Amino acid sequence: MIARTYTVAFQGIEARLVEVQCAISPGLPAFSVVGLPDKAVSEARDRVRSALTAMAVALPSRRITINLSPADLPKEGSHFDLPIALALLAALEIIPAETAENTVALGELSLDGTLVPVLGALPAALTAAESDRRLLCPRSSGAEAAWVGAAEVIAPASLGETIRHLTGDAPLAPAAPGEVRSDPATRDLRDVKGQERAKRALEIAAAGRHHLMLVGTPGSGKSMLAARIPGILPPLSPAEALETSMIHSLAGLLKEGGISRARPFREPHHTASIAAIVGGGRGAKPGEISLAHNGVLFLDEFPEFSRTVLETLRQPIETGEVIVARANAHVKYPCRFMLVAAANPCRCGYLSDPSRACARAPACGEDYLGRISGPLLDRFDLRIEVPPVAFSDLDLPPSGDSSATVAARVAAARAVQATRFAAHPELHQNADAEGRLLEEIATPDAEGRDLLTRMAERFGLSARGYHRVLRVARTIADLDGSETVRRPQVAEALSYRLTALAAA
Repeated sequence: MIARTYTVAFQGIEARLVEVQCAISPGLPAFSVVGLPDKAVSEARDRVRSALTAMAVALPSRRITINLSPADLPKEGSHFDLPIALALLAALEIIPAETAENTVALGELSLDGTLVPVLGALPAALTAAESDRRLLCPRSSGAEAAWVGAAEVIAPASLGETIRHLTGDAPLAPAAPGEVRSDPATRDLRDVKGQERAKRALEIAAAGRHHLMLVGTPGSGKSMLAARIPGILPPLSPAEALETSMIHSLAGLLKEGGISRARPFREPHHTASIAAIVGGGRGAKPGEISLAHNGVLFLDEFPEFSRTVLETLRQPIETGEVIVARANAHVKYPCRFMLVAAANPCRCGYLSDPSRACARAPACGEDYLGRISGPLLDRFDLRIEVPPVAFSDLDLPPSGDSSATVAARVAAARAVQATRFAAHPELHQNADAEGRLLEEIATPDAEGRDLLTRMAERFGLSARGYHRVLRVARTIADLDGSETVRRPQVAEALSYRLTALAAA
C-alpha cells in the first residue's frame, strides 16, 4: 500500500503542489527520502522519527521510502516534516488514508512533536484552494493562511493535535484570519519647512507612481521628504494586499498573521548586495525590489551603492518583474515599485551651495554623480534639486497642505486612473502606460505638443524621456481634474526633467 498526502514547493511566489508518497516494504530497516530533497528535507526523517517516538508510535522494522513527486522539482525547506509524518501515519493506518490525500500540509516538527512556524503559509493556502483540499499548518501560521477564504485551514499546535483532529477524536475549529493593520502614518508633510517644489514633485510621483530623484546638499531635507511618502499614498486594494502579502509571507515579514493595507516602504542601506536588492541567495529569496512591490523603494545616498547593484535596477524598473536565474531554477518575482533616490550633488555635498563653495568644483560633482549611468538616470521621471532651507524659515509655522490633504488629491487622481485602465488589468497607474494607449490618453494639445517637440530637440531628450514626460503630464492633468493634457501641464512636466538634465 502506498499512502499519499500533499505539500508545496516554492518557486518565487508560486507554490507548486508536491505529492508525498510513503511505501513500507520488506527489507532491511531503513528510512529514506527521495525526490531531489535538499539537506533540510533529508534531515526530516530524524525529526519525524523522534516526534513519533515522543508520541509512543514505533516505526516497523521494515524499509520506509518517502518519494516527493515530481522528482525533478527541487525540494527546499523544513516545511516538509509534517507532510512526511502524515504520509507515514497513513501508511501505518493510524490516520485515514483518504483524509491524508485530501490534505495539503506544511510545518516543521520539533523533536517532541511540536509544530514550528514556517514561511509561505499564504501562497500554500492558495494552492490548497486551487486543488480543492484543506490546509494543515502550524498554529502560529494559521492566521496568515486563513486569509484565503476558499480553503479550510486547520492550525494545530503539535503532531498529536493533528492526529486527533484527522481521526475525529478531537476536531479543531478552522483558523481565523489575522487582523487588518492600518499602520497609520505618523510623519506629516507639514513638518517640512519650505521645499514647496519638492512637495509638489512628491505629490505627482505618488499620484502616477513615477520614479523620483532628489539631489541636494546635506541636511536640505531629502530623506525627510522621502519618509513622508507613505503618508500620501492610498491604501492597498484587497488584490494588491494579497499579492504583496504573499511576497512578505515568503520572507517571514507578516506579523502574527496580520495583513497590512499600508504600502511597503523599503529603505536598504547602500552596502546592500545584489542578492539583497534584486533577490537570490539560498533558495532564491525575494529581494528589496520585490518586498517593495506595490510600494516605495527608497535608496538614500544613491551614488554610494555599488555600480553593479544600480545597473541591475534598470530592467526591473521597465518590466515590473525580476527573474532570479540559477543553474537549477528560474524564479520570477513581481516588483512594481516606485523608486525614490536621494543624492548629494558631489562627494563633499556642497557643490550647489554658493555660501560653502566646493573646493573641487566642478570635477567633484562630475565624478560623484557620474557613478549613476545615463541609462539609469534616464529612467527617473522627475528629478528635483532640493536647496538648503534658510535658518530663518525654520522658525516659521508649518506651511503648505498636510499629508491628509495631499493624500486625498492623490487618491482622487488614482481613482481616475483606475477607471481609465479598467479594460487593461495589467496596467495600474499612468507610469505603466505605453505605446498606442499612451498616445490616446496623454497626447497634448497643439501648444503643448509644440512646446514638447522644441524642448526635446533642444535638450536632446531620448525617446524614453519623451514618453516619460508625457506620462508625468498626464498625471498632472489628473491632479488638475483635466480630461486633456494642455501646455501648462507639459511645461511643468518638462521642468522636473530639464533642470536636472542641465545640472547633470
